[in-house]
Amino acid sequence: MSTEPINIKSAQTEFDLHPLITGRWSPRAFSAKEPSRHQILKLLEAARWAPSSFNEQPWRFIVGVKSRGEEYQKILECINDFNKEWADQAPVLMLVCAKKAFTHNDKPNRHYKYDCGAAMSTLSLQAMADNLYVHQMAGINPDKAIELFKVPETFEVLTGVAIGYLGAPDQLSEKNQKAETARRQRKELSQLAFSESWGNSFS
Repeated sequence: MSTEPINIKSAQTEFDLHPLITGRWSPRAFSAKEPSRHQILKLLEAARWAPSSFNEQPWRFIVGVKSRGEEYQKILECINDFNKEWADQAPVLMLVCAKKAFTHNDKPNRHYKYDCGAAMSTLSLQAMADNLYVHQMAGINPDKAIELFKVPETFEVLTGVAIGYLGAPDQLSEKNQKAETARRQRKELSQLAFSESWGNSFS
């Protein structure tokens, strides 16, 4: 019998969606079990095939694996204390960086953050297909990342990412346990999709 924790956070949706979508969430509790190098590269390959404006592919990833030490610890230094409380349990940490201008004409690319979000979506869904979980973190120190990893000024450090197998909620602090087991919620579709005029619900 498997001892893997069960995903208790599957979304209760109004429509029948793919299980990779309904099952995807952002845990804080990660198992110590480490994904293989092949599995990590597979996730990065999924990100590589995301859509982007002019096929610019502005995303770049700095990857740290806990068992390999140095790079992982440097990424951990870039994560704020609130997230570091649980993120140091994840076996893989990443920083997502983005090129701010187009390569073909050096003009500002106002879609670079949008495109990086698309890349992380494909990475996250591939992770779910492989029984891995992804938690993205806005709470990072970009200046520290620039210093430690010599990130060029043509790039912006956008977010931190924790990746691993699902852990048990009881390994977290009491505060984080509550968040881990709380029911997932989303705004109503009528609040998000409009037609004819702003605020007039499409649904």
